Amino acid sequence: MTTATIAIDMDVPAGVSVDEYERIDDGHAFHVSWELPDRPRCETCKREAPLQLIEKNKFLTIRDLDLWGKPSFFAYQEVLHRCPHCGHRQSLLPPFKRRDVKYSYRFEEHVLVSLIGGTAEDVAQRLGIAAETVERIVKNRIEDAKAKQIDPQRKIERLGMDEISLRKGHKGYATILTDLTDPARPEILAVAKGRDEAAGQACLERLSPEQRAAVRCHHTDMGPAYLKACGALLPNSQSVIDRFHVAKKLGEVADALRKKTTEPTSEVCPRNNASGSALRCTTSAADPRT
Repeated sequence: MTTATIAIDMDVPAGVSVDEYERIDDGHAFHVSWELPDRPRCETCKREAPLQLIEKNKFLTIRDLDLWGKPSFFAYQEVLHRCPHCGHRQSLLPPFKRRDVKYSYRFEEHVLVSLIGGTAEDVAQRLGIAAETVERIVKNRIEDAKAKQIDPQRKIERLGMDEISLRKGHKGYATILTDLTDPARPEILAVAKGRDEAAGQACLERLSPEQRAAVRCHHTDMGPAYLKACGALLPNSQSVIDRFHVAKKLGEVADALRKKTTEPTSEVCPRNNASGSALRCTTSAADPRT
């Protein structure tokens, strides 16, 4: 049997190395490692001390971005440190995930972007995760946004502002602000609870006045809330309505017009269906026969 070598091009978080690849069922697993801190900070006594490793042959797996349409995972060996001051033993957190979750930071961003135009149930079904996981990701990102500082030196020329909904029929909405300066690599800048003008302003206020003045265009839906927020805080930016929202509104108008001008009638259609039963016709309100 002939063998071939296949190279996989993928982005990895800064400071992370891919050591090994493994095909698992219907997905991909990448064994990764990262640079360990020289002086970890103890979670209990809050003091820093030289790294004291504890050997533990335990591997953990978390969800990462899909590869070639299939789910991919980061697999890594758990790293433990014992504090020489208080004796507390703690697991050192990798730089690519938050504590007590089983997915990477960039998988969180992928979930948020996927929520634009969909619900938690839609995204969960598409990605093969629970709807509660989607809701937890949104909740964590909203909490993060309260303390997150956007680099004031970051150059931002194009922004996107969208609403995301968690569950159909529920009032669980949030607003996300995305940097679209590089269309190939959109990056979420801020998340705020709600979908009103105040939520839009809360996201924009995460930017410095100089950054807001440098924005040249902003993408929103056709609702007045985001348009007002951007109009007030982005003095040099031009509004761009996304094609998705224009097409959606056009479809709603066409559907309403169809329902208004077309109504059922009790007349029997002269043409019968295949089974021989009579069909009822529909006529336009402008039909001269009515």
